Amino acid sequence: MADHSIVLSDAGIHQLHQTTVLDETGQPREVSLTGERPLTIYLDKKEIVTLMTLGQAPEMLVLGYLRNQGLVDSIDHIASVQVDWDVEAAVVTTHQSKDNLDQLMSRRTVTSGCGQGTMFGNVMTSLNNLKIDCRPFSAQDIYDVLSRLSEYNEIYKQAGAVHGCALCSVQKIEIFIEDVGRHNAVDAISGWMWLNNVAGDDKVFYTTGRLTSEMVIKVAQMQVPLLLSRSGVTEMGLAIAKRLGIGMVARAKGKHFLVYSGQDRFNY
Repeated sequence: MADHSIVLSDAGIHQLHQTTVLDETGQPREVSLTGERPLTIYLDKKEIVTLMTLGQAPEMLVLGYLRNQGLVDSIDHIASVQVDWDVEAAVVTTHQSKDNLDQLMSRRTVTSGCGQGTMFGNVMTSLNNLKIDCRPFSAQDIYDVLSRLSEYNEIYKQAGAVHGCALCSVQKIEIFIEDVGRHNAVDAISGWMWLNNVAGDDKVFYTTGRLTSEMVIKVAQMQVPLLLSRSGVTEMGLAIAKRLGIGMVARAKGKHFLVYSGQDRFNY
């Protein structure tokens, strides 16, 4: 349970919709569509960003976005997060706002994330003194995580068009989030960790998406030492993982995977 007295709405929305299509023989079929809604975040009445999201856990998404962008210093500074889908807005009020918010927002980089993710300039600076210790891991550890994940990806199985992310411990999947962009899913998990005081230093972070610089940076901010993906890796993502000490395992499907970073910690 959360240890912080934040007033939160509970505005998760229905994520699947139905439509009729024609198959290759011209026959009609009913299929599921993944939902996608814009959600504009307002921080103390200042418009921050509009995210395109599935809407599974909007309050956690907002918290994680603010945390990972460095726009709020402490979760104890947040008074409330209220999501209203009628106006497609998330209104955040704080007890203590940042004095240099305008300056931080002016230094923005559009990332390669699905749906045009953004990273504010101060985030890169904050990594300069960060060092993460990737603990030893084995092939069996990877297989165990992948096995536990096999029962998830429900939206993807029914409709596709989403990415899934999970925070995993040795014993279980702590939380699994699907969204139309992988950066949204990782932000929602980060928000959940922030709200519930969950440490990342003994966890594995899994994503169905590619491991870009943005994904590695977000996982680093969560202090998670091992990153696992069923997709590929970008050059900058790998360089940042190596610099920070994050283990990176990708192309993980079935009994096959590739260890890109943290190779000295891998026990095969």
